[in-house]
Amino acid sequence: MEEKSVFHVNGFLGLIVAIIAFIGGAWLLYLGSAGASAGFGLIFLGTLLILVALLGASSLTIVQPNEASVLTFFGRYIGTIADSGIFLTVPLTHKSSISLRVRNFNSQILKVNDSKGNPVEIAAVIVFKVVDTANALFSVDNYEEFVEIQSESAIRHIATEYPYDTFESEDELTLRGNSTEVSNKLTKELQNRLEVAGVEIIETRLTHLAYATEIASAMLQRQQSTAILSARKIIVDGAVSITREAVERLAAEAKVEITDAEKLRLINNVMVSIITERGVQPVINTDRMK
Repeated sequence: MEEKSVFHVNGFLGLIVAIIAFIGGAWLLYLGSAGASAGFGLIFLGTLLILVALLGASSLTIVQPNEASVLTFFGRYIGTIADSGIFLTVPLTHKSSISLRVRNFNSQILKVNDSKGNPVEIAAVIVFKVVDTANALFSVDNYEEFVEIQSESAIRHIATEYPYDTFESEDELTLRGNSTEVSNKLTKELQNRLEVAGVEIIETRLTHLAYATEIASAMLQRQQSTAILSARKIIVDGAVSITREAVERLAAEAKVEITDAEKLRLINNVMVSIITERGVQPVINTDRMK
C-alpha cells in the first residue's frame, strides 16, 4: 500500500457552491409545490440539489499544519490530503488525522553484552517522522509503538556487533570510540526495519553508554592501567632519545672522551631523572678531585 492524493478542492469555494445549490434547490421546491408547470420535475431537481449541497457540506475537512487527513470510503483507502487548510472532498468518507511532525523517541537504558561478552548499558534517541500515511495507519497496528519496539531491538543488535572498547587494536570500531559510525549503522538498520511503517529515520544518537555496574570498577582499573602503560612508554622513548643526544653532544661539542663505564653511569642518571615521578636531587661525585 502506498500513499496517494485524493480529490479535494478549496473548502471556502466549495462551501459557497454548496450554499448556492441549497438555496437553488429550496427555490425549486417552492416553485414545484406552488403549482408551477412541470411541478414534479422542479421538486425532483430541487430535492437533488439540496441533497448534493448537504453531501458536499458534510465532506468539509480541516487539516492542521504538519498534519494529514487519511480518507477511507466504506473500508477502502482512497487517498490522503497532505495540504493544510479547509477542503471539500469525497463525501461519506471516514477521515483519520495523522501527524507529520518530526518526533523523537528516547529508548530505555538497555543492558546487553557487547561483541566480547562484556555487559554494557546503552540507550539512544531516535528522531523520526511519518512520510507515508497509508503504511503508517494500515500496514502496522500502531506505528508509534512499532517504532519503539523496533528501535530497542535494533539498539540491542548493534551493541552486540561492536566491543565497548578495545585494548589491543586501535583500528577496530568500538561503541565508545566510534559513536558516529555506530549511530550511522543504527540509522541504516532502523530505516530498513521501519520502511514498512512509512517512517523515515532522520537521526539516531547514543545518549548513554557505560559498563554494567558489576564490572564497571574492574574495567575502570583496566583502562587506567592501559593509560599508565601508554604514558610510561612515551616517557621511556623520550628519555632514550634525550640520553642519546646528550652523550653524542658531549662527545662532539665538548670533546670529552667518555669511557663505556661513564656512558653507562650517565645514561643511568639521565634515565632515572627523567622517568622518576618524584623530584631528583643532584649528587656531586668528588672521586677525581682527591
